[in-house]
Amino acid sequence: MQEPDDVPPGPATEDVDRATGLLTRARRVTVLTGAGVSTDSGIPDFRGPQGVWTRNPEAERLSTFQDYRDDPEVRRESWRQRVAHPVWSARPGPAHEALVSLERSGRLLALLTQNIDELHQAAGSSPELVVELHGTVHRTECLSCAARAPMSEALDRVAGGEQDPPCPHCGGILKSATISFGQALDLEVLERAHDAAQSCDVLLAVGTSLGVHPAAGLVDVAASAGADVVILNGEPTPYDDVATVVLRGGVGELLPRIVGGTPG
Repeated sequence: MQEPDDVPPGPATEDVDRATGLLTRARRVTVLTGAGVSTDSGIPDFRGPQGVWTRNPEAERLSTFQDYRDDPEVRRESWRQRVAHPVWSARPGPAHEALVSLERSGRLLALLTQNIDELHQAAGSSPELVVELHGTVHRTECLSCAARAPMSEALDRVAGGEQDPPCPHCGGILKSATISFGQALDLEVLERAHDAAQSCDVLLAVGTSLGVHPAAGLVDVAASAGADVVILNGEPTPYDDVATVVLRGGVGELLPRIVGGTPG
Protein backbone atom coordinates (compact mmCIF):
# COMPACT_ATOMS: atom_id res chain seq x y z
CA MET A 1 0.00 0.00 0.00
CA GLN A 2 1.45 3.36 -1.01
CA GLU A 3 1.93 5.95 1.72
CA PRO A 4 0.15 9.31 1.35
CA ASP A 5 2.16 12.00 -0.39
CA ASP A 6 2.12 14.24 2.69
CA VAL A 7 3.92 11.69 4.90
CA PRO A 8 7.64 12.54 4.83
CA PRO A 9 10.06 9.66 4.43
CA GLY A 10 12.03 8.60 7.48
CA PRO A 11 15.80 8.99 7.67
CA ALA A 12 18.01 6.63 5.71
CA THR A 13 19.10 3.52 7.59
CA GLU A 14 22.75 4.46 7.05
CA ASP A 15 22.17 7.81 8.76
CA VAL A 16 20.54 6.14 11.75
CA ASP A 17 23.44 3.68 11.91
CA ARG A 18 25.97 6.47 11.65
CA ALA A 19 24.36 8.43 14.47
CA THR A 20 24.22 5.29 16.60
CA GLY A 21 27.90 4.62 15.90
CA LEU A 22 28.92 8.13 16.90
CA LEU A 23 27.10 7.76 20.22
CA THR A 24 28.53 4.29 20.77
CA ARG A 25 32.11 5.47 20.33
CA ALA A 26 31.79 8.76 22.19
CA ARG A 27 33.14 9.07 25.72
CA ARG A 28 31.46 12.41 26.47
CA VAL A 29 28.03 13.20 25.04
CA THR A 30 26.30 16.52 25.63
CA VAL A 31 22.61 16.61 24.78
CA LEU A 32 20.62 19.74 23.92
CA THR A 33 16.85 19.23 24.01
CA GLY A 34 13.94 21.35 22.87
CA ALA A 35 10.16 21.28 22.79
CA GLY A 36 10.02 18.32 20.39
CA VAL A 37 11.15 16.03 23.18
CA SER A 38 8.00 16.77 25.17
CA THR A 39 5.35 16.80 22.44
CA ASP A 40 4.74 13.05 22.91
CA SER A 41 3.90 13.91 26.52
CA GLY A 42 1.10 16.21 25.39
CA ILE A 43 2.97 19.49 25.73
CA PRO A 44 2.66 21.51 22.49
CA ASP A 45 5.69 23.21 21.00
CA PHE A 46 5.73 26.84 19.91
CA ARG A 47 6.92 26.93 16.32
CA GLY A 48 5.92 23.56 14.86
CA PRO A 49 3.06 23.09 12.38
CA GLN A 50 0.62 22.74 15.30
CA GLY A 51 2.62 24.97 17.63
CA VAL A 52 1.08 27.42 20.09
CA TRP A 53 2.37 30.46 18.19
CA THR A 54 1.64 28.94 14.78
CA ARG A 55 -2.03 28.61 15.67
CA ASN A 56 -2.25 31.86 17.63
CA PRO A 57 0.50 34.44 16.92
CA GLU A 58 -0.92 36.71 19.65
CA ALA A 59 0.08 34.10 22.25
CA GLU A 60 3.72 35.12 21.80
CA ARG A 61 2.99 38.22 23.90
CA LEU A 62 2.53 35.96 26.92
CA SER A 63 6.16 34.88 26.59
CA THR A 64 7.55 38.38 26.05
CA PHE A 65 9.03 39.87 29.23
CA GLN A 66 8.16 43.51 28.57
CA ASP A 67 4.52 42.69 27.77
CA TYR A 68 4.21 40.53 30.87
CA ARG A 69 5.81 43.16 33.11
CA ASP A 70 3.89 46.15 31.75
CA ASP A 71 0.44 44.81 30.84
CA PRO A 72 -1.79 43.48 33.67
CA GLU A 73 -4.10 41.82 31.15
CA VAL A 74 -1.20 39.83 29.71
CA ARG A 75 -0.38 38.68 33.24
CA ARG A 76 -3.98 37.73 33.97
CA GLU A 77 -4.20 35.72 30.74
CA SER A 78 -0.85 34.08 31.56
CA TRP A 79 -2.16 32.96 34.93
CA ARG A 80 -5.36 31.64 33.36
CA GLN A 81 -3.34 29.56 30.93
CA ARG A 82 -0.92 28.34 33.60
CA VAL A 83 -3.78 26.89 35.63
CA ALA A 84 -4.90 24.79 32.66
CA HIS A 85 -1.47 24.00 31.23
CA PRO A 86 -0.92 20.34 30.25
CA VAL A 87 2.44 20.35 32.03
CA TRP A 88 0.74 19.58 35.35
CA SER A 89 -0.52 16.20 34.16
CA ALA A 90 2.25 15.37 31.67
CA ARG A 91 4.38 12.27 32.07
CA PRO A 92 7.79 11.55 30.52
CA GLY A 93 7.77 10.03 27.05
CA PRO A 94 10.08 7.64 25.20
CA ALA A 95 12.57 10.40 24.37
CA HIS A 96 13.00 11.30 28.04
CA GLU A 97 13.45 7.64 28.92
CA ALA A 98 16.01 7.16 26.15
CA LEU A 99 18.15 9.93 27.62
CA VAL A 100 18.02 8.25 31.02
CA SER A 101 19.37 5.16 29.26
CA LEU A 102 22.16 7.24 27.74
CA GLU A 103 23.06 8.58 31.18
CA ARG A 104 23.21 5.06 32.59
CA SER A 105 25.75 4.15 29.92
CA GLY A 106 28.16 6.51 31.70
CA ARG A 107 28.68 8.73 28.64
CA LEU A 108 26.37 11.66 29.34
CA LEU A 109 28.35 14.76 30.21
CA ALA A 110 25.38 17.11 30.52
CA LEU A 111 21.74 17.38 29.50
CA LEU A 112 21.12 20.95 28.39
CA THR A 113 17.42 21.64 27.98
CA GLN A 114 15.40 24.54 26.68
CA ASN A 115 12.30 22.92 28.17
CA ILE A 116 10.75 24.25 31.36
CA ASP A 117 8.65 21.20 32.27
CA GLU A 118 11.12 19.18 34.41
CA LEU A 119 10.13 15.99 32.57
CA HIS A 120 13.78 14.98 32.25
CA GLN A 121 14.06 14.87 36.04
CA ALA A 122 10.68 13.12 36.31
CA ALA A 123 11.96 10.41 33.95
CA GLY A 124 14.99 9.80 36.15
CA SER A 125 17.70 12.03 34.70
CA SER A 126 20.07 13.19 37.43
CA PRO A 127 19.29 16.79 38.44
CA GLU A 128 23.04 17.35 38.68
CA LEU A 129 23.37 16.73 34.93
CA VAL A 130 20.29 18.68 33.81
CA VAL A 131 20.99 22.31 32.91
CA GLU A 132 17.74 24.25 32.56
CA LEU A 133 18.67 26.98 30.09
CA HIS A 134 15.25 28.61 30.17
CA GLY A 135 14.34 27.92 33.79
CA THR A 136 11.40 25.99 35.21
CA VAL A 137 7.64 26.52 35.27
CA HIS A 138 7.43 24.65 38.56
CA ARG A 139 8.57 27.68 40.54
CA THR A 140 7.69 31.37 40.69
CA GLU A 141 10.06 34.30 41.01
CA CYS A 142 9.30 37.87 42.10
CA LEU A 143 10.49 40.51 39.64
CA SER A 144 11.20 42.91 42.53
CA CYS A 145 12.74 40.93 45.41
CA ALA A 146 13.67 37.72 43.49
CA ALA A 147 11.95 35.52 46.10
CA ARG A 148 11.20 32.03 44.78
CA ALA A 149 8.42 29.65 45.74
CA PRO A 150 6.64 26.56 44.38
CA MET A 151 4.33 27.40 41.49
CA SER A 152 1.58 25.40 43.20
CA GLU A 153 1.29 28.09 45.88
CA ALA A 154 0.54 30.79 43.30
CA LEU A 155 -1.84 28.55 41.37
CA ASP A 156 -3.78 27.87 44.57
CA ARG A 157 -4.18 31.63 44.97
CA VAL A 158 -5.42 31.95 41.38
CA ALA A 159 -7.92 29.16 42.01
CA GLY A 160 -9.01 31.13 45.07
CA GLY A 161 -9.88 34.17 42.96
CA GLU A 162 -6.63 36.17 42.62
CA GLN A 163 -6.28 36.90 38.90
CA ASP A 164 -2.75 38.32 39.16
CA PRO A 165 -1.29 37.21 42.51
CA PRO A 166 1.42 39.57 43.80
CA CYS A 167 4.55 38.49 45.66
CA PRO A 168 3.55 37.64 49.26
CA HIS A 169 6.80 39.17 50.53
CA CYS A 170 6.98 42.55 48.82
CA GLY A 171 3.89 42.91 46.64
CA GLY A 172 5.91 42.77 43.44
CA ILE A 173 4.99 41.04 40.18
CA LEU A 174 5.15 37.26 40.28
CA LYS A 175 6.29 35.36 37.20
CA SER A 176 7.15 31.77 36.48
CA ALA A 177 10.87 31.17 37.01
CA THR A 178 11.39 30.88 33.26
CA ILE A 179 13.30 32.95 30.73
CA SER A 180 10.97 34.99 28.54
CA PHE A 181 11.85 36.80 25.34
CA GLY A 182 13.64 39.95 26.36
CA GLN A 183 15.15 38.38 29.48
CA ALA A 184 18.81 37.45 29.74
CA LEU A 185 19.84 33.91 30.56
CA ASP A 186 21.47 33.28 33.91
CA LEU A 187 25.20 33.76 33.30
CA GLU A 188 26.20 30.85 35.53
CA VAL A 189 23.80 28.53 33.71
CA LEU A 190 25.04 29.72 30.33
CA GLU A 191 28.67 29.24 31.32
CA ARG A 192 27.98 25.71 32.46
CA ALA A 193 26.24 24.94 29.17
CA HIS A 194 29.10 26.48 27.18
CA ASP A 195 31.64 24.33 29.04
CA ALA A 196 29.60 21.17 28.38
CA ALA A 197 29.33 21.97 24.67
CA GLN A 198 33.05 22.69 24.44
CA SER A 199 34.09 19.53 26.27
CA CYS A 200 32.05 16.84 24.50
CA ASP A 201 32.89 14.36 21.75
CA VAL A 202 29.32 14.46 20.40
CA LEU A 203 26.65 17.12 20.74
CA LEU A 204 23.22 15.57 20.26
CA ALA A 205 20.55 18.22 19.53
CA VAL A 206 17.09 16.69 19.90
CA GLY A 207 13.67 18.17 19.20
CA THR A 208 14.87 21.75 18.91
CA SER A 209 14.40 24.16 16.02
CA LEU A 210 17.76 25.74 16.95
CA GLY A 211 16.22 29.12 16.31
CA VAL A 212 16.62 30.67 19.76
CA HIS A 213 19.92 32.11 20.91
CA PRO A 214 22.12 31.79 22.86
CA ALA A 215 21.01 28.15 23.23
CA ALA A 216 21.29 27.46 19.49
CA GLY A 217 24.83 28.85 19.44
CA LEU A 218 25.97 25.90 21.57
CA VAL A 219 26.02 23.87 18.34
CA ASP A 220 28.71 26.19 16.96
CA VAL A 221 30.64 25.96 20.24
CA ALA A 222 30.71 22.17 20.07
CA ALA A 223 31.53 22.00 16.36
CA SER A 224 34.32 24.57 16.71
CA ALA A 225 35.84 22.47 19.51
CA GLY A 226 35.94 19.43 17.21
CA ALA A 227 32.83 17.58 18.36
CA ASP A 228 30.54 15.70 15.99
CA VAL A 229 27.04 17.18 15.90
CA VAL A 230 23.96 14.99 15.54
CA ILE A 231 20.67 16.80 14.93
CA LEU A 232 17.40 14.94 15.38
CA ASN A 233 14.32 17.06 14.68
CA GLY A 234 11.03 16.93 12.84
CA GLU A 235 11.79 20.02 10.76
CA PRO A 236 14.94 21.50 9.18
CA THR A 237 17.10 23.73 11.38
CA PRO A 238 19.55 26.54 10.59
CA TYR A 239 22.39 24.30 11.79
CA ASP A 240 21.80 21.26 9.58
CA ASP A 241 24.83 22.16 7.47
CA VAL A 242 27.03 22.14 10.58
CA ALA A 243 25.93 18.64 11.63
CA THR A 244 27.79 15.41 10.98
CA VAL A 245 24.44 13.61 10.80
CA VAL A 246 20.90 14.99 10.47
CA LEU A 247 17.94 12.74 11.25
CA ARG A 248 14.51 14.00 10.29
CA GLY A 249 11.57 12.32 11.97
CA GLY A 250 9.73 11.64 15.19
CA VAL A 251 11.91 12.18 18.23
CA GLY A 252 10.07 9.64 20.36
CA GLU A 253 10.63 6.94 17.74
CA LEU A 254 14.15 7.74 16.56
CA LEU A 255 15.93 8.71 19.76
CA PRO A 256 15.45 5.31 21.46
CA ARG A 257 16.81 3.68 18.29
CA ILE A 258 20.08 5.61 18.22
CA VAL A 259 20.57 5.56 21.98
CA GLY A 260 19.78 1.85 22.07
CA GLY A 261 23.05 1.21 20.29
CA THR A 262 25.02 2.73 23.16
CA PRO A 263 26.56 0.09 25.45
CA GLY A 264 25.04 0.19 28.89
